Amino acid sequence: MKIAIIGSGYVGLTTGACFAEVGHDVLCVDSDQAKVKSLRGGNVPFYEPGLEAMISRNVASGRLRFGESVAEAVESCLALFIAVPTPPHADGSVDLHYVEKVAREIAGTLQEYRVVVDKSTVPVRTGEKVAQTIERYSKQRAEFDVVSNPEFLREGSAIADLMNPDRIVIGASSERAIEIMKKIYEPFRTPMLITDLNSAELIKHASNSFLALKISYINMIAQICEASKADVLLVAEGMGLDRRIGRSFLQAGVGWGGSCFPKDVSAFIRIAEELGCDFRLLREAASINEQQREHFLKKIRGELWLLRDKTIGLLGLAFKNNTDDIRQSVAMSLAESFLQEGAVVRAFDPKAMAKAEQALPKLHLCASGEEVAHGADCVVVATEWEEFRDLDWLAMKKRMVSPLVFDGRNLLDRGRMAAWGFSYWGIGR
Repeated sequence: MKIAIIGSGYVGLTTGACFAEVGHDVLCVDSDQAKVKSLRGGNVPFYEPGLEAMISRNVASGRLRFGESVAEAVESCLALFIAVPTPPHADGSVDLHYVEKVAREIAGTLQEYRVVVDKSTVPVRTGEKVAQTIERYSKQRAEFDVVSNPEFLREGSAIADLMNPDRIVIGASSERAIEIMKKIYEPFRTPMLITDLNSAELIKHASNSFLALKISYINMIAQICEASKADVLLVAEGMGLDRRIGRSFLQAGVGWGGSCFPKDVSAFIRIAEELGCDFRLLREAASINEQQREHFLKKIRGELWLLRDKTIGLLGLAFKNNTDDIRQSVAMSLAESFLQEGAVVRAFDPKAMAKAEQALPKLHLCASGEEVAHGADCVVVATEWEEFRDLDWLAMKKRMVSPLVFDGRNLLDRGRMAAWGFSYWGIGR
């Protein structure tokens, strides 16, 4: 099937590559000419394991190509996936002007039936507005359907999430559109949930917000564990053995961040308010998330007293492992706090160094994880990269002013660190 992906950011590019991988003919469109040129040259603007190779393979096969024209997409493709950015406003609501712009561009060139698919994460009832916009600005009055098909990608494992999804949600009212969407997703052999448009849009925000709430819950439990001298790892394990609860997203840490959870939680709170509902529970989850970061900083200040003129070794800058994304990264937020309080920050991340340097030029970037320990008053683990477990910690200890380690992800073995002579602080332990 001929498919257009309008917007070649994280969601659009990964979705387009996976559609091409299963045999569809995919055109990825972006208004950024420099980005399109770069993509044609084989350069992927972000790190996602396996994506660069998949794009290269499908470009070579002719199943994946890149362009700048929405008109070309409308003319040549039956299904048009809108995957443009939906950034937050200052009040937490969603900026939808990119979505509206694409809807108007589609309307201006639509001459025969097309399925317009909202892939971007959007507030409930956006699909209705997209349909209204196309109807209003359409020159030829051609037939079309609007479908909601939310993405459930996790950065760092997006290809696996797309190729082997838990479920595919299709929100539509037209049998014609539903059949086309089923055909698109037939190669994935995964259960499909067919809903109305509004329910599909709510599913994405409801899912991400619930997962964020689950993390905030275990982080609050972690604070109770610290106060009562219990171990949050054991508490989480005991909870997770209950099939009704499950173990996933019960990993205590220094807080959630990234491009999805903060934006989606804020947006869902605003969506609820606009619909006359006060989502107090979700507001509290966001508040606990902020509190968790401050609680962690308080531990560090408690040991170092003043951060001014101290050297802090920081392991991790990306918001999570297996990505170079620093948007709303708790690691970057910690780094910024350290710098604001007068500390020197020696930092390392396997993938996010270039982006971090642009955002915080005062960081002292190191060539390896071991190097962050040189002259450090403490080392902070801020991102859960597996390779940090295997650093030469004994060599690092010799380089440090004092052997203090603050593990914001409970990544390291507490017993081993103690045996090696470190003073070790985890989360909820």
